[in-house]
Amino acid sequence: MQEQDVGGYSVAYGREDTYFPVYITAALAAIFLTASWITGALYWLALAAAAAAFTYYNIPLLEAGRPTIGANQYGIFIQAFGLIRWRAIERIDLAEIAERAMTVHELQIALNVPLSSALVADWRKRPIYRLLMRLPWSMDHRGVVRVNLDPFDRAPDEIHRTFLRMWRYYRS
Repeated sequence: MQEQDVGGYSVAYGREDTYFPVYITAALAAIFLTASWITGALYWLALAAAAAAFTYYNIPLLEAGRPTIGANQYGIFIQAFGLIRWRAIERIDLAEIAERAMTVHELQIALNVPLSSALVADWRKRPIYRLLMRLPWSMDHRGVVRVNLDPFDRAPDEIHRTFLRMWRYYRS
């Protein structure tokens, strides 16, 4: 099973103006590269490399039409992670984490089995050109998969409710 063939309920990154800095840093990288080429100064090249690295890392935020997380009859799928089967999930929580002047909504999926047996499809091996790009997930040492829900096109509580409803239905 490939990432493109999952079907079911899916959520993609939202198309908002909050990701405008990605376009700005891409333009800055081009400007700094041009300045380096015209002046021959290496410090412009260093600034161009830093701006280009920021842009490259955040390119997945611009892929608004591509499903990033979702669920189907087999389990929950997360881009660049895999498809977690329903029976391998112990609980699904929505955590609100206060960071500086904002609140981050995080979906926490606790596993009750080791990761190797929890995944129906393992998509953690990515193409070389995507190796250093942003991942929509992280995993802690306790086996909890964490997904930041704020950049998505649906409300965090809607995503959580839908996943909970599907989990209760399909695990029985």
